[in-house]
Amino acid sequence: MIDFNMIKRLTEEEFQKFARLIYEESGIFMKDTKITLLSNRLRKRLQALKLDSFTEYFEYIQKLPDKSKEIEQLIDVVSTNETYFFRNERQFEALEKYSFPDLAKKKTDKRLRIWSAGCSTGEEPYTLAICVLENMHLFQGWQVEIIATDIAPSVLDFARKGEYSGRRIEKVPPELLKKYFVQDKQYPEVFAISESARKLVTFYYLNLFKSQYPKDMDVVFCRNVMIYFDREHQRQLVSGFARALNKTGYLYIGHSETLHSISEDFVYVKLLDSPVYVPKERAHEF
Repeated sequence: MIDFNMIKRLTEEEFQKFARLIYEESGIFMKDTKITLLSNRLRKRLQALKLDSFTEYFEYIQKLPDKSKEIEQLIDVVSTNETYFFRNERQFEALEKYSFPDLAKKKTDKRLRIWSAGCSTGEEPYTLAICVLENMHLFQGWQVEIIATDIAPSVLDFARKGEYSGRRIEKVPPELLKKYFVQDKQYPEVFAISESARKLVTFYYLNLFKSQYPKDMDVVFCRNVMIYFDREHQRQLVSGFARALNKTGYLYIGHSETLHSISEDFVYVKLLDSPVYVPKERAHEF
C-alpha cells in the first residue's frame, strides 16, 4: 500500500491545473507560494480515493459525469477554517450597541434576518445567536432567523453538531458559557451549544459565486473571507451583498479587509473601532 506522505509535492504544472480549477469553481485564488500547502491538503483526497498521484486525481475529476460532489470535497480540503467564539469581540459589541437597537426601531415587519457568510465550524453564527438572545428585549414577538453558509461540507457537519472545546470557547464570558452551553458529563472539556441558541441557526451549503444568495437580510457577517479572492471576485461578492441586504441593513467584514475601490454600494462607518458598512443611501445617518 502506498505511503501517501511519500508522494512528492505538486509540480508547477500540476499546481497551475489545480489552482485554475479551484479558482473557476470557488473564486479562491491560490498564489504560487501555496504549492506546498496545496500538496499537503490534496494528499487527503488521494488517500480517500486510493489514488497514486496528483495527476491521477486531476484526471479522475475530469472524467466524472457529475463533478459537483468531488469539487465540494476538493474545496473542503483546501479551505482554511480556523475560528472561535466572539472573535473580534468589538464587532459583536457594535452589533448589540448600535445595529440591534437601530433595526428594532426602524423595522416594522418584526423580522430579524442575519447571514453568516463563510460560517466555518459555526462559532460565528452561534455567537450571533447568543447576541440576539441577550437582546431579546428589543425583539419580543419577532421572527428571528440566522442563516449560516459555507462551501466546505465537513465544517457544516461540525457546526451542526455544535460541540466545542479548548481555544474555540476561550473568549466566551463565563456567565455566557454557563447560560448558553451544556457541559458534557463524560468529557467535561466539551461544551455543547444550548438548544435556545441552536434553534435560531440554519446551516446550509452555499458557493458564493455559483449559488443564489438569501434575500431580505438585515445583517451580513462576512469576515476574513474576501482575502481569499481576487479583486474581480471581491466586487462580485460585495455586489451580491448589496442585493441581499435591506436598505436599513449592516455589513460586517474583517478588520484586515476593506471595500475601498471595490464597491460604491456601501459607505464605511466606524462603530467601536469596528469596520462596518451600510448602504450608501444611509450615509447621512452617520
